[in-house]
Amino acid sequence: MRNTLLPYGRQSIGEDDIQSVVDVLRSDWLTTGPKVGEFEEAFAAWVGAKYAVSFSSGTAALHGAVFAAGLKPGDEAITSPLTFAATANCVLYQGATPVFADVSADTLNLDPEKVAARITPRTRAVLPVDYAGHPADLDAILELAARHGMVVIEDACHALGAEYRGRRTGSIADMTVFSFHPVKHLATGEGGMVTTDRADCAEALRRFRNHGISSDARQRQTDGQWRYEMVLLGFNYRLTDIACALGLSQLKKLDANLSRRRQIAARYAAAFRDLAGVMPPAVRPDVNPAWHLYPIRLNLEELSADRAQVFRALRAENIGVNVHYIPVHRHPYYRDRFGYRGGEYPIAEDAYERLISLPMFHGMTDEDVGDVVRAVCKVIGHYAR
Repeated sequence: MRNTLLPYGRQSIGEDDIQSVVDVLRSDWLTTGPKVGEFEEAFAAWVGAKYAVSFSSGTAALHGAVFAAGLKPGDEAITSPLTFAATANCVLYQGATPVFADVSADTLNLDPEKVAARITPRTRAVLPVDYAGHPADLDAILELAARHGMVVIEDACHALGAEYRGRRTGSIADMTVFSFHPVKHLATGEGGMVTTDRADCAEALRRFRNHGISSDARQRQTDGQWRYEMVLLGFNYRLTDIACALGLSQLKKLDANLSRRRQIAARYAAAFRDLAGVMPPAVRPDVNPAWHLYPIRLNLEELSADRAQVFRALRAENIGVNVHYIPVHRHPYYRDRFGYRGGEYPIAEDAYERLISLPMFHGMTDEDVGDVVRAVCKVIGHYAR
């Protein structure tokens, strides 16, 4: 057993990251300054998009994307129930209604056929989630959206660096949303980004994150002007220069971080391939996941314990497992507001009862990975029927 708890995710911050932040702290601009544009341009180039617009969090970025898509009261948007609540909440922020569709049994991403069955004359957008870092079935969803006049907002908060049929996430959907939370591939503390090839969306996103104002403070100072105009109702969702400096420094390490996560995933897959009580995550042949999470599913029929017992046993081994996610429609707010009672999305709900996320972050050592493998094999072996 490990002597200390191994968390399921953790940031990796080096002296170069710290120095980049210190440099900004000594500069003239702590926010709305030059580092914001530098980070956005570098990020857009890395993912292969024309535009990138930074936000104060992944949730703020999702809200901005739904706003830029034009959602309003009376509209609907389809998304996955197996996600963090923010994916659906951002639809509610605009007064629209989130509609869930069930997931595919292999990847736990939105099933395009189930999406098609949920489309109504009020559907304006679809928000596929790249669960655990495995891209959704984007071509099928984009084709469906094109036929029905819907906007595709890809929630790629798990999937920075993932590849779908040779293309990086961020360069495929109408808008793609990323998160820079500390457990993600690139950390800015809190932070998010929306990438797009659409100039109209980029402009709407920039205004929305800045109170709906058509210019920013740095532009006004450069132009020697004081006047500004609020042209729409927006929010203060700006990302600071401090965070953007950290993001720029972290971006230089992103390739190495992705490589390390893929190494860890490969070792897990090899270790658990023949373990009867465990189902490793599936990978379709046309994708290269980014591995934000490594979610195993328990074959409960092969075990004498339920998920809660296995979870507690792994925690007792100092393996900081987690569960992603409680399906959104099973949260009290959604149950009370929309009348969900459970059973509406059987694949997502069955997966939830079996899911355990193992530690997965690029700072893990080989010894850490070995500790996880040994603990899982020990616990599953103990509970094997």
